Amino acid sequence: MNIRLFASEELKIALRSRWTQIFAAVFAVLASSVAGAGYVISGGHGVQDFARTSASLVHLVVLIVPLISLMLGVLSLSLERGAAEVVFALPIARRTILAGRLLGLFIALALAQSFGFGLAGLLVWLQSGPDGLGAFFTVLAASLIATAVFLALAALLSADAFGRRRTRALALAIVTWLVCEVLVDLAALGVATLLPSGAASRVVIVASLLNPIGALRTGALLLVEGTGAFGAASLALLRFAHGPAGAAALIALSLLLWTFLPAALACRRLERADI
Repeated sequence: MNIRLFASEELKIALRSRWTQIFAAVFAVLASSVAGAGYVISGGHGVQDFARTSASLVHLVVLIVPLISLMLGVLSLSLERGAAEVVFALPIARRTILAGRLLGLFIALALAQSFGFGLAGLLVWLQSGPDGLGAFFTVLAASLIATAVFLALAALLSADAFGRRRTRALALAIVTWLVCEVLVDLAALGVATLLPSGAASRVVIVASLLNPIGALRTGALLLVEGTGAFGAASLALLRFAHGPAGAAALIALSLLLWTFLPAALACRRLERADI
Protein backbone atom coordinates (compact mmCIF):
# COMPACT_ATOMS: atom_id res chain seq x y z
CA MET A 1 0.00 0.00 0.00
CA ASN A 2 2.76 2.46 0.97
CA ILE A 3 4.78 1.54 -2.11
CA ARG A 4 1.77 2.22 -4.33
CA LEU A 5 1.20 5.59 -2.64
CA PHE A 6 4.77 6.76 -3.19
CA ALA A 7 4.77 5.35 -6.72
CA SER A 8 1.61 7.29 -7.53
CA GLU A 9 3.02 10.56 -6.19
CA GLU A 10 6.36 10.07 -7.95
CA LEU A 11 4.57 9.25 -11.20
CA LYS A 12 2.56 12.48 -11.02
CA ILE A 13 5.69 14.53 -10.34
CA ALA A 14 7.66 12.81 -13.12
CA LEU A 15 4.90 13.24 -15.71
CA ARG A 16 4.69 16.96 -14.89
CA SER A 17 8.45 17.35 -15.18
CA ARG A 18 9.65 19.18 -18.29
CA TRP A 19 12.59 16.80 -18.51
CA THR A 20 10.28 13.79 -18.86
CA GLN A 21 8.14 15.60 -21.42
CA ILE A 22 11.20 16.69 -23.40
CA PHE A 23 12.53 13.12 -23.34
CA ALA A 24 9.19 11.78 -24.61
CA ALA A 25 9.11 14.30 -27.46
CA VAL A 26 12.77 13.87 -28.47
CA PHE A 27 12.58 10.09 -28.27
CA ALA A 28 9.45 10.08 -30.44
CA VAL A 29 11.18 12.25 -33.07
CA LEU A 30 14.33 10.10 -33.05
CA ALA A 31 12.42 6.81 -33.19
CA SER A 32 10.27 8.08 -36.06
CA SER A 33 13.36 9.35 -37.89
CA VAL A 34 15.07 5.97 -37.53
CA ALA A 35 12.17 4.34 -39.37
CA GLY A 36 13.12 6.16 -42.58
CA ALA A 37 16.86 6.52 -42.06
CA GLY A 38 17.88 3.35 -43.92
CA TYR A 39 16.13 4.30 -47.13
CA VAL A 40 17.43 7.86 -46.97
CA ILE A 41 21.02 6.64 -46.64
CA SER A 42 20.57 4.34 -49.61
CA GLY A 43 19.14 7.16 -51.73
CA GLY A 44 15.50 6.10 -51.46
CA HIS A 45 12.54 7.43 -49.57
CA GLY A 46 9.70 6.18 -47.42
CA VAL A 47 9.67 4.15 -44.20
CA GLN A 48 11.50 0.94 -43.36
CA ASP A 49 9.55 -2.14 -42.32
CA PHE A 50 9.41 -3.29 -38.69
CA ALA A 51 12.37 -5.68 -39.04
CA ARG A 52 14.80 -3.02 -40.30
CA THR A 53 13.43 -0.37 -37.98
CA SER A 54 13.83 -2.68 -34.97
CA ALA A 55 17.47 -3.44 -35.74
CA SER A 56 18.21 0.29 -36.05
CA LEU A 57 16.27 1.16 -32.90
CA VAL A 58 18.42 -1.17 -30.79
CA HIS A 59 21.38 1.18 -31.21
CA LEU A 60 19.26 4.23 -30.36
CA VAL A 61 17.92 2.53 -27.23
CA VAL A 62 21.30 1.47 -25.82
CA LEU A 63 22.69 4.96 -26.44
CA ILE A 64 19.88 7.22 -25.17
CA VAL A 65 17.83 5.28 -22.62
CA PRO A 66 20.66 4.47 -20.14
CA LEU A 67 21.81 8.09 -20.07
CA ILE A 68 18.31 9.51 -19.59
CA SER A 69 17.46 6.92 -16.92
CA LEU A 70 20.61 7.73 -14.99
CA MET A 71 20.22 11.50 -15.22
CA LEU A 72 16.49 11.69 -14.47
CA GLY A 73 16.86 9.04 -11.78
CA VAL A 74 19.57 10.96 -9.95
CA LEU A 75 17.75 14.29 -10.33
CA SER A 76 14.53 12.83 -8.94
CA LEU A 77 15.89 10.59 -6.20
CA SER A 78 18.52 12.96 -4.73
CA LEU A 79 16.36 15.34 -2.70
CA GLU A 80 17.29 18.68 -1.20
CA ARG A 81 18.22 18.25 2.45
CA GLY A 82 15.05 19.90 3.79
CA ALA A 83 12.78 17.78 1.60
CA ALA A 84 14.73 14.63 2.51
CA GLU A 85 14.29 15.35 6.22
CA VAL A 86 10.53 15.65 5.78
CA VAL A 87 10.13 12.55 3.56
CA PHE A 88 12.34 10.24 5.60
CA ALA A 89 10.89 11.41 8.91
CA LEU A 90 7.68 9.56 8.01
CA PRO A 91 7.08 6.32 9.97
CA ILE A 92 7.73 4.26 6.86
CA ALA A 93 10.80 2.19 6.06
CA ARG A 94 13.23 4.02 3.81
CA ARG A 95 13.47 1.04 1.48
CA THR A 96 9.70 1.20 1.01
CA ILE A 97 9.91 4.88 0.09
CA LEU A 98 12.74 4.19 -2.35
CA ALA A 99 10.93 1.23 -3.93
CA GLY A 100 7.78 3.31 -4.46
CA ARG A 101 9.65 6.24 -5.96
CA LEU A 102 11.64 3.95 -8.27
CA LEU A 103 8.43 2.29 -9.44
CA GLY A 104 6.81 5.66 -10.18
CA LEU A 105 9.86 6.84 -12.13
CA PHE A 106 9.98 3.60 -14.09
CA ILE A 107 6.33 3.91 -15.10
CA ALA A 108 6.81 7.55 -16.15
CA LEU A 109 9.84 6.73 -18.33
CA ALA A 110 8.10 3.64 -19.71
CA LEU A 111 5.15 5.79 -20.77
CA ALA A 112 7.51 8.30 -22.41
CA GLN A 113 9.26 5.55 -24.38
CA SER A 114 5.98 3.85 -25.27
CA PHE A 115 4.82 7.14 -26.77
CA GLY A 116 7.92 7.27 -28.97
CA PHE A 117 7.69 3.62 -29.98
CA GLY A 118 3.96 3.98 -30.59
CA LEU A 119 4.40 6.92 -32.94
CA ALA A 120 7.20 5.20 -34.86
CA GLY A 121 5.23 1.95 -34.95
CA LEU A 122 2.14 3.69 -36.31
CA LEU A 123 4.17 5.24 -39.13
CA VAL A 124 5.73 1.89 -40.02
CA TRP A 125 2.37 0.11 -39.88
CA LEU A 126 0.73 2.62 -42.21
CA GLN A 127 3.61 2.56 -44.70
CA SER A 128 4.91 -1.02 -44.60
CA GLY A 129 2.36 -3.23 -42.86
CA PRO A 130 2.67 -5.45 -39.77
CA ASP A 131 5.50 -7.78 -40.90
CA GLY A 132 8.20 -7.97 -38.21
CA LEU A 133 6.03 -6.49 -35.46
CA GLY A 134 7.33 -9.04 -32.95
CA ALA A 135 10.88 -7.71 -33.33
CA PHE A 136 9.59 -4.19 -32.69
CA PHE A 137 8.05 -5.26 -29.38
CA THR A 138 11.30 -7.02 -28.52
CA VAL A 139 13.17 -3.72 -28.79
CA LEU A 140 10.52 -2.00 -26.66
CA ALA A 141 11.03 -4.69 -24.00
CA ALA A 142 14.80 -4.16 -24.19
CA SER A 143 14.25 -0.42 -23.72
CA LEU A 144 12.18 -1.01 -20.59
CA ILE A 145 14.79 -3.41 -19.20
CA ALA A 146 17.47 -0.77 -19.82
CA THR A 147 15.32 1.72 -17.91
CA ALA A 148 15.01 -0.63 -14.92
CA VAL A 149 18.74 -1.41 -14.86
CA PHE A 150 19.91 2.19 -14.99
CA LEU A 151 17.26 3.50 -12.60
CA ALA A 152 18.62 0.96 -10.10
CA LEU A 153 22.12 2.31 -10.70
CA ALA A 154 20.79 5.87 -10.31
CA ALA A 155 19.26 4.85 -6.97
CA LEU A 156 22.64 3.54 -5.82
CA LEU A 157 24.44 6.72 -6.88
CA SER A 158 21.90 9.01 -5.20
CA ALA A 159 21.13 6.98 -2.06
CA ASP A 160 22.93 9.45 0.23
CA ALA A 161 23.18 12.40 -2.19
CA PHE A 162 21.35 15.21 -0.43
CA GLY A 163 21.84 18.92 -0.98
CA ARG A 164 25.19 19.75 -2.51
CA ARG A 165 26.04 16.08 -3.01
CA ARG A 166 23.57 15.99 -5.92
CA THR A 167 26.20 17.51 -8.23
CA ARG A 168 28.63 14.74 -7.40
CA ALA A 169 25.95 12.13 -8.01
CA LEU A 170 25.17 13.64 -11.42
CA ALA A 171 28.85 13.61 -12.34
CA LEU A 172 29.11 9.96 -11.29
CA ALA A 173 26.04 9.18 -13.40
CA ILE A 174 27.72 10.58 -16.51
CA VAL A 175 30.92 8.67 -15.72
CA THR A 176 28.91 5.46 -15.23
CA TRP A 177 27.25 5.91 -18.61
CA LEU A 178 30.59 6.55 -20.33
CA VAL A 179 32.14 3.48 -18.74
CA CYS A 180 29.27 1.21 -19.77
CA GLU A 181 28.79 2.75 -23.21
CA VAL A 182 32.40 3.14 -24.35
CA LEU A 183 35.21 2.31 -21.93
CA VAL A 184 34.36 -1.33 -21.17
CA ASP A 185 34.29 -2.22 -24.87
CA LEU A 186 37.49 -0.30 -25.56
CA ALA A 187 39.28 -1.99 -22.66
CA ALA A 188 38.09 -5.43 -23.78
CA LEU A 189 39.24 -4.82 -27.35
CA GLY A 190 42.58 -3.51 -26.11
CA VAL A 191 43.17 -6.62 -24.02
CA ALA A 192 41.94 -8.86 -26.84
CA THR A 193 44.54 -7.52 -29.26
CA LEU A 194 47.27 -8.85 -26.94
CA LEU A 195 45.89 -12.39 -26.73
CA PRO A 196 45.54 -15.37 -29.07
CA SER A 197 42.30 -15.53 -31.03
CA GLY A 198 40.55 -18.04 -28.74
CA ALA A 199 41.33 -16.17 -25.54
CA ALA A 200 40.56 -12.83 -27.24
CA SER A 201 37.07 -14.05 -28.18
CA ARG A 202 36.39 -15.13 -24.62
CA VAL A 203 37.51 -11.77 -23.25
CA VAL A 204 35.20 -9.87 -25.62
CA ILE A 205 32.27 -12.20 -24.88
CA VAL A 206 32.70 -11.98 -21.11
CA ALA A 207 32.98 -8.19 -21.31
CA SER A 208 29.77 -7.97 -23.34
CA LEU A 209 27.94 -10.17 -20.82
CA LEU A 210 29.20 -8.34 -17.74
CA ASN A 211 28.49 -4.89 -19.16
CA PRO A 212 24.72 -4.13 -18.90
CA ILE A 213 24.69 -2.15 -22.16
CA GLY A 214 26.64 -4.89 -23.92
CA ALA A 215 24.28 -7.56 -22.60
CA LEU A 216 21.24 -5.55 -23.71
CA ARG A 217 22.65 -4.88 -27.17
CA THR A 218 23.72 -8.50 -27.65
CA GLY A 219 20.44 -9.98 -26.45
CA ALA A 220 18.25 -7.59 -28.43
CA LEU A 221 20.18 -8.00 -31.69
CA LEU A 222 20.22 -11.79 -31.38
CA LEU A 223 16.44 -11.81 -30.88
CA VAL A 224 15.82 -9.35 -33.72
CA GLU A 225 18.35 -10.53 -36.31
CA GLY A 226 19.26 -14.03 -35.15
CA THR A 227 22.75 -15.47 -35.24
CA GLY A 228 23.60 -13.36 -38.28
CA ALA A 229 23.62 -10.23 -36.11
CA PHE A 230 27.36 -10.46 -35.34
CA GLY A 231 28.53 -13.04 -37.85
CA ALA A 232 31.38 -15.11 -36.44
CA ALA A 233 31.06 -13.35 -33.08
CA SER A 234 27.52 -14.77 -32.70
CA LEU A 235 28.79 -18.28 -33.28
CA ALA A 236 31.60 -17.74 -30.76
CA LEU A 237 29.06 -16.57 -28.17
CA LEU A 238 26.83 -19.59 -28.79
CA ARG A 239 29.79 -21.95 -28.45
CA PHE A 240 30.86 -20.20 -25.24
CA ALA A 241 27.32 -20.47 -23.79
CA HIS A 242 26.66 -23.98 -25.18
CA GLY A 243 23.79 -22.90 -27.41
CA PRO A 244 21.03 -20.27 -27.67
CA ALA A 245 19.42 -21.29 -24.36
CA GLY A 246 22.70 -20.87 -22.52
CA ALA A 247 23.32 -17.48 -24.13
CA ALA A 248 19.82 -16.33 -23.19
CA ALA A 249 20.31 -17.54 -19.61
CA LEU A 250 23.65 -15.73 -19.24
CA ILE A 251 22.25 -12.47 -20.64
CA ALA A 252 19.14 -12.69 -18.45
CA LEU A 253 21.25 -13.44 -15.35
CA SER A 254 23.51 -10.46 -16.06
CA LEU A 255 20.57 -8.07 -16.46
CA LEU A 256 18.79 -9.41 -13.37
CA LEU A 257 21.92 -8.90 -11.27
CA TRP A 258 22.40 -5.38 -12.68
CA THR A 259 18.80 -4.57 -11.73
CA PHE A 260 18.38 -6.08 -8.28
CA LEU A 261 21.91 -5.85 -6.83
CA PRO A 262 22.26 -2.04 -7.22
CA ALA A 263 18.69 -1.59 -5.91
CA ALA A 264 19.46 -3.73 -2.84
CA LEU A 265 22.72 -1.86 -2.22
CA ALA A 266 20.86 1.46 -2.62
CA CYS A 267 18.34 0.40 0.05
CA ARG A 268 21.16 -0.60 2.40
CA ARG A 269 23.03 2.63 1.77
CA LEU A 270 19.91 4.74 2.26
CA GLU A 271 19.09 2.99 5.55
CA ARG A 272 22.55 3.96 6.87
CA ALA A 273 22.55 7.51 5.49
CA ASP A 274 22.65 10.38 7.96
CA ILE A 275 20.10 12.93 6.78
